[in-house]
Amino acid sequence: MAGKVTFFDTNVSFPSNLNNLGFQSASPNTSRFVPQSKSQHEQDGSAQAQDQISRCHEKLRSLRPTDSATLKTELNLLFDQLISENYSSSNHDNIHPEVVCEMLIQASRLVPLSQEHLFIKLCQLIHQLLNQLQVIVDEHTLDVLVSYCSRALRTCSSWTHPDVLLALSSLVYGNGSKCQRHLPDLLGLSGFLVSYGDPVQPDVELRRAAVHCIANLCLSVPGQPFLEEPYKGVCYGILLRTLQSPKPADVEDIVFCSLLQSALKGMQYFLNCGKWKAIPNQDLGTLLAVLKRFMFYGLPGMSAEMPQVLYPAPLPQYETVSVVKPEPSQDSTVQKKNTGSQQNKKRKSRGKGKKAGAEGKRDAEEGEGDEVKSVDQSGWSLGSQSSSVTPQLYPSWKKGSSDSEFSDPEGGMQSKLRLYQARVRQSALQCFLAVVKCVEKRILYGYWSSFVPDAPGIGGPPPLTLLTIALKDPSPKVRAGSLQVLSALLEGSRQFLSTAEDTSAPRQAFTPFSATLAASVRELHRGLLLALVAESSCQTLTQVLKCLAHLVSNVPYNRLRPGLLSPLWKQIRPYIRHRDVNVRVSCLTLFGALVSTQAPLPEIQLLLQQPGSTSALNSPGVRTPQELSHNWRRPGTSSPRGVEGAPEGPCWLLQLCVSLVTQPREEPYSDSDAAGSGGASLEPSPVRLEALQVLAHLVKGYFSLAQTSLLELGQLSARCLAEQEPSVQLHGAKLLEELGTGIIQQYRADANTPQSAKLVPVCQVVQFWSDVLSGPLISALQNEQHPTLQTSACDTISSILPQAFSQLPDKTQVLCITLLLGLTYSENSLVKSAAVRALGVYILFPCLREDVMFVADTANAILTALDDRSPNVRAKAAWSLGNLTDTLIVNMQSVGLEFQEEFSDMLLLNMLRSATKASGDKDRVKSNAVRALGNLLHFLQPVHLGKPVFEQPLQEAMSALIETVRGDATMKVRWNACYALGNTFRNRSLPLGSAVWSKEAYSALSYVVTSCKNFKVRIKSAAALSVPSTRDRYGDVHQFAEVWQALARALEHSEDTEDFLEYRYCASLRSQLCRALLHLLSVCQPEDLPALRSSLSDQSRPVLQDFLVRYLGDKDVALIDGPAGEEAVDHTAPEDGLMVLNETLTRLKGALEETVSDRSEDLKTVVSFLEDVLRNFEETKESDGNDSSLQLSKSP
Repeated sequence: MAGKVTFFDTNVSFPSNLNNLGFQSASPNTSRFVPQSKSQHEQDGSAQAQDQISRCHEKLRSLRPTDSATLKTELNLLFDQLISENYSSSNHDNIHPEVVCEMLIQASRLVPLSQEHLFIKLCQLIHQLLNQLQVIVDEHTLDVLVSYCSRALRTCSSWTHPDVLLALSSLVYGNGSKCQRHLPDLLGLSGFLVSYGDPVQPDVELRRAAVHCIANLCLSVPGQPFLEEPYKGVCYGILLRTLQSPKPADVEDIVFCSLLQSALKGMQYFLNCGKWKAIPNQDLGTLLAVLKRFMFYGLPGMSAEMPQVLYPAPLPQYETVSVVKPEPSQDSTVQKKNTGSQQNKKRKSRGKGKKAGAEGKRDAEEGEGDEVKSVDQSGWSLGSQSSSVTPQLYPSWKKGSSDSEFSDPEGGMQSKLRLYQARVRQSALQCFLAVVKCVEKRILYGYWSSFVPDAPGIGGPPPLTLLTIALKDPSPKVRAGSLQVLSALLEGSRQFLSTAEDTSAPRQAFTPFSATLAASVRELHRGLLLALVAESSCQTLTQVLKCLAHLVSNVPYNRLRPGLLSPLWKQIRPYIRHRDVNVRVSCLTLFGALVSTQAPLPEIQLLLQQPGSTSALNSPGVRTPQELSHNWRRPGTSSPRGVEGAPEGPCWLLQLCVSLVTQPREEPYSDSDAAGSGGASLEPSPVRLEALQVLAHLVKGYFSLAQTSLLELGQLSARCLAEQEPSVQLHGAKLLEELGTGIIQQYRADANTPQSAKLVPVCQVVQFWSDVLSGPLISALQNEQHPTLQTSACDTISSILPQAFSQLPDKTQVLCITLLLGLTYSENSLVKSAAVRALGVYILFPCLREDVMFVADTANAILTALDDRSPNVRAKAAWSLGNLTDTLIVNMQSVGLEFQEEFSDMLLLNMLRSATKASGDKDRVKSNAVRALGNLLHFLQPVHLGKPVFEQPLQEAMSALIETVRGDATMKVRWNACYALGNTFRNRSLPLGSAVWSKEAYSALSYVVTSCKNFKVRIKSAAALSVPSTRDRYGDVHQFAEVWQALARALEHSEDTEDFLEYRYCASLRSQLCRALLHLLSVCQPEDLPALRSSLSDQSRPVLQDFLVRYLGDKDVALIDGPAGEEAVDHTAPEDGLMVLNETLTRLKGALEETVSDRSEDLKTVVSFLEDVLRNFEETKESDGNDSSLQLSKSP
């Protein structure tokens, strides 16, 4: 079926004088009344075009193919009428693509290929209608007309071929995959496009038309398949050879620029076809070298000589830059126009730049280098920087217009050539952007040094990088394109840039890659700051700020010397009041990146605490550098918003964002603000939303600075929730959630907080939440029209500090609980999952966890959610069930039998069954389901185990845990399953050792402790094997021997791993294994000694002995304790291990005196082993003491 799309810039296509015959200048008053007359003009033009299309269509349908002159005359008139209409001047949605396709097919039937002049008109008509009406032809029309054009290329004269290819390019636009029948004729070994598009083709117009057609073949409309191999590779080869071929001497520069632009556009379409695949004929380094060459094509003041191929390397490849000199072979017509005065100016420029190198640096390059050096040393003082911006800081394109290369009269050849060259550079950058999107970042970062500088290049030619374009290109669109590419490179570069480091002293022998990367990061800051100061285009300025935001978000500032962020912070502050709304939004985005990256950073903390009295935001005399020459403010007035307070006042950024959200704007802004909403007198909606996001980042990263304005921020959030715009409401709820989370984290870290740190008083927290819960938050929870807002509100009330919740009024507590319980039955899965999660948080509150009724109501709601069809709801429900079962264990230890007796047996049984069922779900559900199973099996008491109804669920629960331990689930799931088995073993009421499932449980843990690749899973399995407190719970002799041998074998091979990342857990694993072995020795009985002797008599004895000695000597070994990846210090110190060893040795020596002769050899072997361990430990301890004493005696 035919459809409509937006074609790419028609400037790429061939110029046609017929396109200038529209009706745009029909009325002399059109430009005075644009809103009214333009709309009316479009309606009239659309109706007129539709009528004309309809009349011509009917006329064509009535005609029959003949050889009469009358038919030829009528067709000429019809084609002239259709071509004379400028269809791009108005909206033509009412012209159906099917009518256009049918009309073109009928016309092709009426025009024989022998009438070449009439056929050329038809080709022009095909191109104009399809291009201006933005029609993609259907498959039948495509087949008919492509066959028609292919026959014309075989039979018609060569002078017609450019127009035929032009029509063909419009037909195949977005239809490459549907041209399979015609591709052999077009792209085969002797295909038309292959021969005409070859660089050896002498006719450049024909060559350009063929390349343009190939570009449209490579384009794929969303939802349609891409061009298939081998034709895809043929297109790539032609496009690449076109870009690599030099300009013929007899071809005009503008024509060659059009050819390059078509080739680059085709390459961009090719790259958009999917992920880059490295095949022999498609080398990434070759393509990047070509694109880098055209990124600087025609850039005034320099020419580049670069290698034909770029290679992945940590250092840039050799390239030279020289001043452009007149060359007769290129642009000879334009070169002759250069006057003697212009050449004298060039000579003066070369004379001034002697110290910059023999190649003749321009004044702008010298000025930039000198200025940056002085600015960097002075700490980028905002006042001096803004008030003393001198011309040498600006790039060459910012200098006086009288010396500009654009001094030709408008429409002159020089200006036109510069325009076409800028389009080539822009197309090259768009193509490079497509490369960044389709090539894996880990591959692309190998070419980092070819496009990102690591030194300013003072005293020599500037490096040919993306920053050079952003600073020196005269076209704002090209500058913006280079910044877009740089942003795409920086996006997601955190892992790559994480190796950058320059905190250590510089090395003289060699420069490590970390230092080179750090220098590159510093140069990026320097160059982008220069671009920020010099840029005058609002659109490009927005790209500069966005690029800085990507840079800030990915740089590891904690590994770099301080001082990078301070100049940036001071430079961007004036842009918060910029006249363009997009600049203000981007500036706030950058502030958000600054306060969120690796928070809290000491440098940002100091900047946030700076007094604001000298800020550019309050001083009417300080403006952005661009406003020094163009002041759009009313003179003599300062902003009424008190964004900056006294040094001891609140954070100035916080006050600024609050004022942007709440206070009316007074300054006149650009017309782009008209689209903003959120009140006629308030800031535009994008600005307000971005300010709220900055507040959320600020609260999250620097809560200690925001806590002084806690109540004010609560009022701001309430105001946002009371507004009508859903996006503002969502951001207000998010800010509330961050405030609550910040308070909780502050109290959670209280044990590690210095005494000088001030916690928010509980009474203030209570007041804060009382105000919030009496405001519009409750209405947001009940707003079924906006489920996303309900979800955010659930997350918000789940962030209440437990100590504060207990002090809230009873009716407020009941209201929160009732609303959450009700929302767990919502039809929206997002709301349901958020409500279930909030209940999982509330169940841990000390004031609620002992309430049996609340626990029961929460359990029922969670069990219902566990059967939901949404995986997200089930995952949140499993997490809440895990928390609820944690509460059962805490209550069992703190409250005792009273709580257990009141808790419903049937509810406990349903929880056990639901958790067992959930353990077979997806991994994100299973990881918490097995955690809940372990807690429930720990919670069971003899009164439950004595009931037959619990017998089968108990067997199924244990089987589920054992299967999960042995299974192929994610390591987190298996780790939690091992923890759950250890938790189960703590229940003394379970028949561990005698039950059928005991042997399977021990076998599963023994298998994992020796074979699992993940050391954290091994650690938890070893911990579970050391849980049983008595010998009888380990089962018979064979079971005990299996556990002992598994632990000994695991300790012996505890350093064997294929994954280097697992080595960080080696010490914890050895410590846990030694602890488990000592525990088994402490409970072993005489009948177990033969198995122990066999493992202590072979070659593994010295290995085990060495590990046990090291375990006794190690201190503060961190063991992994608890589920879900939390790490804690082992509560059993090495001294306890020594005590266990001594007690075990004493017990066994006593048994040796009483034992019978058949057991004495086994016992002697074990005792001898333990004595050797103890003796070696004492010797090691004594040796370490002597070494430390010797060091102390040598110290001055």
